[in-house]
Amino acid sequence: MPKVVLSATASTILLIGASRGLGHAMAAEFLKKGWNVVGTVRGGGSRTLLHDLADEYDGRVEIEILDISEPDQVAALRDRLSGRVFEMLFVNAGVTNNPAETIADVTTDEFVSVMVTNALSPMRVIESLGQYVPTTGLIGVMSSGQGSIANNETGQREVYRGSKAALNMFMRSFAARHSGTSRAMITMAPGWVRTELGGPDGRLSIEESVPSLVNVLLSKQGTPGLEYLDYLGRTVPW
Repeated sequence: MPKVVLSATASTILLIGASRGLGHAMAAEFLKKGWNVVGTVRGGGSRTLLHDLADEYDGRVEIEILDISEPDQVAALRDRLSGRVFEMLFVNAGVTNNPAETIADVTTDEFVSVMVTNALSPMRVIESLGQYVPTTGLIGVMSSGQGSIANNETGQREVYRGSKAALNMFMRSFAARHSGTSRAMITMAPGWVRTELGGPDGRLSIEESVPSLVNVLLSKQGTPGLEYLDYLGRTVPW
C-alpha cells in the first residue's frame, strides 16, 4: 500500500490491532484529538474500518500489516519502523473462547491459542517496539477487569481471565526491568463493552468506554511507572 507521510506537527500513536472494535474506536478518537495513527491490521487484503478512517483523515493514518502471533512479522514491523518515534504504543489485541469452558474442559490447543494471543504476543510486541517510545511517552496494553485476581469472586471465563492475569504479570515484570525509565505504562480495563469479542450483553457501548479510555491514557502521559486502570481512570486491584 502507498506510504503515507504523516503530519510532522502532531503526536503519533502506534496502535496494534486497529481494524475493528475497540482498536478502531481508539484510532478514531485519537484522530479526533489531532493525533496521527499508525495502526496495524492483519493480512489478507480485505478492506477494514481503519482504511475508512485513512480516507477520512487524509495524511493522518498509516496502515501496517501485522499478525502479532507471528514473531517474524513483529520483527519485520520493527525493522520497517526503525528510526521512528511514537509518543504512545498501545497493544489492543485479544481473543476469547467459550466462556463456559473451565480449565477442566478446555483443550490444550485452545488454551495455548488464547494464552499466546492474549499474553505472550502482546509482550513480544512491547519488547520489540517499545524502544521507539521516548522517555516522555506511554506504553499500554488492553487488559481486562477479568484479569484481576483480587476481584475474581465468581469464576467463569476462566481461560480468558487467566490470559489477562498473565498479561498483567508480564507487564509488571517488564516495568520492573525498566524501573529506571520515566515512561508511563498502563494495563487498561475497558469495561465489558458490546463488541464482537465482548458479545451483545456487555454493559457498555463503545461510545461509553473508548472516549473516556483515551482521555485516561492522555492524562497519564508523563506519569512514570505502571498502573492497572479502568476506562474511568480508577485503579483496578491486581
